[in-house]
Amino acid sequence: MRVAQDEIPGLWIEEVQQPAEQPGASIQQQFEAFHELNPWVLAALEQLTADCVTKGFGHVGIGMLFELLRWSYGRATQGDPFKLNNNYRSRYVRLLIERHPEWSPVFEVRALRAA
Repeated sequence: MRVAQDEIPGLWIEEVQQPAEQPGASIQQQFEAFHELNPWVLAALEQLTADCVTKGFGHVGIGMLFELLRWSYGRATQGDPFKLNNNYRSRYVRLLIERHPEWSPVFEVRALRAA
């Protein structure tokens, strides 16, 4: 399933794939497994961030982006549950900045507490 939605031009929503359970896996390992199955999530976060930066936002919160993505997913899929782990927020911010260093001033990044 790949769905374009009308509220945010250029944002594509796809079905979330959940990785197999990984007992004892670190947050980073869990994130990497999720990201490998769902590369569209990073692309969607990039689209949302680019839209905010273009509109002049001085600060973009990854929490806001996650909630926008959850809202868009719910509307595009007729309410299917969207499981996007909040533990992945810090990892996605780091990927966004790695791919778009010019965005580093708009995100606040704290030290990771867990590997």
